[in-house]
Amino acid sequence: MSDATLHATAQDPDDFAVQISDQIESFIVAVTEVAKGDEPDSAVPFLLLEVSQLLLAGGRLGAHEDILPDERYEPDLGPEEAADQADELRQRLARMLDPVDVYSEVFDPYEPRKAPVAARISDDLADVITDLRHGMAHYRAGRVTEALWWWQFSYFSNWGSTASATLRALQSLVAHVRLNQPLDDLDGLDTDEDLSGTEGTLEEEAGQVMAEELAGPLGLRPVK
Repeated sequence: MSDATLHATAQDPDDFAVQISDQIESFIVAVTEVAKGDEPDSAVPFLLLEVSQLLLAGGRLGAHEDILPDERYEPDLGPEEAADQADELRQRLARMLDPVDVYSEVFDPYEPRKAPVAARISDDLADVITDLRHGMAHYRAGRVTEALWWWQFSYFSNWGSTASATLRALQSLVAHVRLNQPLDDLDGLDTDEDLSGTEGTLEEEAGQVMAEELAGPLGLRPVK
């Protein structure tokens, strides 16, 4: 769908809003394409690259001065299909990333003695894209300041930490394979499971999935 606001020739490509919107749109399009499963052999490295690039946009938003919306109350975006789109994306990613979709994460590194929680890469990416699409709806409607405000606010409140956790999981997965290190099998661990008291014993209780078994299906390197 074309839009006069997106990629307009009259817009300065060096403009902050244009650059941020381009990075966000690129991420949404790229992850949606990966989720189709047409090229599963390159899925994990490509997701690692895309999340890394998105977090550059997030860092720029985080370093920017506070952006205030033009209106006190957020304008009505009209009917959205975000929920259905997010569910479809989540399901596609979950099927493609099985059995490494679930990983453990410490939610807030500044809260001491917090037990790790289970999370899913597929849930995380769908959640991030839902936030980004919400801001993109404002941007396409010509409410640029509202879009930037939303992207900055949701970066601090949700998608920034979620994308950061996903990046660590993807980077760890790639590193385990490239360094030929066994990967702890979290198969059977779910996101509603309480991990309190399991830190230090998870490795013993979990089975071992060798890197060779994961490399080919996930596109990390050819299996010899």
